[in-house]
Amino acid sequence: MSAESPSTRDSYIENSVPAFRHREPFSQLLEDLQVKGWSVQDNFFSEDFTTELMIEAARIQTDYMLQAGVGRKQDHRVLLDVRRDHIQWIDPDDAAIRKDFLNAMEDLRVALNRRLFLGLFDYESHFARYDEGAFYDKHIDAFKGQGSRILSTILYLNEDWQDGDGGELVIYDELNPDIEIGRFLPKKGRLAVFLSECFYHEVKVAHRTRHSIAGWFRMNSTTGKSLDPDQ
Repeated sequence: MSAESPSTRDSYIENSVPAFRHREPFSQLLEDLQVKGWSVQDNFFSEDFTTELMIEAARIQTDYMLQAGVGRKQDHRVLLDVRRDHIQWIDPDDAAIRKDFLNAMEDLRVALNRRLFLGLFDYESHFARYDEGAFYDKHIDAFKGQGSRILSTILYLNEDWQDGDGGELVIYDELNPDIEIGRFLPKKGRLAVFLSECFYHEVKVAHRTRHSIAGWFRMNSTTGKSLDPDQ
C-alpha cells in the first residue's frame, strides 16, 4: 500500500525512534540460529519502536487487507479451513515506520550473512491480523529445495496478551514434526525466527484480535529460465 493510504500515520517521522535497545541486538539470535536453527527473543526492538509498529498495525482498515491464502503467485489459493488471517504486504516504498522496520531487518540480513553465510538476498513481510476465531494450521514455509525462503520471522504486536487469549505460536521438532518443542504467546515485542524449510509451526485459535508482522529472508533463485517471484 502506498504512503497515501489510510493506514499511514502523518505524525511519525522516519528514523525519529531508535529501532534497537542495545548496540549489539543480534548476538543471541545469531547464536541460537547457529546452534538449533530457531530463536525467540523478547523485546527485540526498542519499546518506542515496537509501540509505533503496534499503532500502525491497529490503524490498518480490514477493507485494505487481503484474505490470506497458501501458495505464491499463480499457485495462491484461499483455504479458510487452513488459515483465516488477513494480511497487508509492506512495500519498500512505504514511508515512515514501515520503511524504518524494513531498514532494521536489512541490518539483521547483513548480520546473518556475515555470521552464518546464508546468502540472504532480500526480505519480504506483511502485517497480519487474526480476528477472534482465526488460526493457521500446522505448516512449513518452504519445502526443501523448492523455494527461496530461508528464514521466517514473526514480530508480535499485542499488548497484555494473557494465557487464555489463545493465538500461540507452536514450533515442532525438525526431525519429528509430531513433537512440540515450543509454544509462545504473541506478546508485544517478541520476535520468532526459524529456518523456513526445517520447522513446521502453527497458530492456535485466537480468542481476541491478534497482530503481527510476518516476514521471510530469501535467497535469489532467479535463473535464465525462471524469475524468482515475490510474495
